[in-house]
Amino acid sequence: MNIGQAAQRTGLSAKMIRYYESIGLLQPAERSDSGYRRYSPHDLHALSFIKRSRDLGFSLEEAGKLLTLWQDRERASADVKALALRHVEELERKIVEMASLRDTLNDLIDHCQGNDRPDCTILKDLASGGCNSTST
Repeated sequence: MNIGQAAQRTGLSAKMIRYYESIGLLQPAERSDSGYRRYSPHDLHALSFIKRSRDLGFSLEEAGKLLTLWQDRERASADVKALALRHVEELERKIVEMASLRDTLNDLIDHCQGNDRPDCTILKDLASGGCNSTST
């Protein structure tokens, strides 16, 4: 199947598929006599695997490692689990960071008068680089 069909089947854009090939995440597709990419069922499976990995928040590098592990029938599941656990730790760190950002912004919003006067604690904080933040 061609790249448009592969894109439609996997939910990836043709541009993303070409990018995955260009960075070596996906093996280059076979080419037809006229030079068009042709994707096999195996290629589609790998693309779907990559998409699902990315949907779960794995980086391109991590998705590549997972793909390599998936293709290695001699792999230890402990290697996969360790990679997934590291990813969950990173997600947890990001959740804490995002919650802190939300709390800081809510605190700034709470201290903003929100009236027709020009004074605004949100803009003051942004201008100060957070040095005058009202959060604790």
